[in-house]
Amino acid sequence: MTKLTMTTFLTLDGVVQAPGSPREDRSGAFVHGGWLMPFADAQFGQFMVEVFSRAGAFLLGRGTYQIFARHWPRVTDPADPIAGPLNRLPKYVASRTLERVDWPGSTLVRDLRSEVQRLKSREGPELQVHGSPGLAQTLLEHSLLDELNLLQCPVVLGSGKRLFGTGVVPTAFELVATGTTGQGVVMSTYRPRGRPSYGSAELPVEAAPR
Repeated sequence: MTKLTMTTFLTLDGVVQAPGSPREDRSGAFVHGGWLMPFADAQFGQFMVEVFSRAGAFLLGRGTYQIFARHWPRVTDPADPIAGPLNRLPKYVASRTLERVDWPGSTLVRDLRSEVQRLKSREGPELQVHGSPGLAQTLLEHSLLDELNLLQCPVVLGSGKRLFGTGVVPTAFELVATGTTGQGVVMSTYRPRGRPSYGSAELPVEAAPR
């Protein structure tokens, strides 16, 4: 079966909105766009190159698709480790509002759960989600993700779209790998392993004397 993975950049307080540019996503009066870029060093870049080298197809939300479609087709070197896979491989776009997708290799997805299950049922390299916070929350809510790559930057913004919102199913995760860049970005890979377990830190109540 194909593994569905998600790679997301986030702050210490969980914000994922507009990491790459001030113009990327200003919805909600967000003024912190581009917060990721001061942390994007060589180690960070190598991690992303390795992620894209495992891709067989991409699943993108509407906003991320539109951002990618404006930029990556202009990078025409097929050997580019990011643009090459994005331009060459199939791209499935989860949207109920877009009427068409013009980036070659793109297909609109209306019935998300059904299409994800179909794509995952096939053998092949990873089906990858990048960015797409709204899509990510839907996938988390329905327990469809097999692996999460979280790149957490040492910055707090206080506002903006967050990765884990209301409606997410309580889930425990296994830490598969972790590392830290010279700029302090913690790069962690997690796999879901079912519902959380619970305990108590309270001391046991002694039986009342008779």
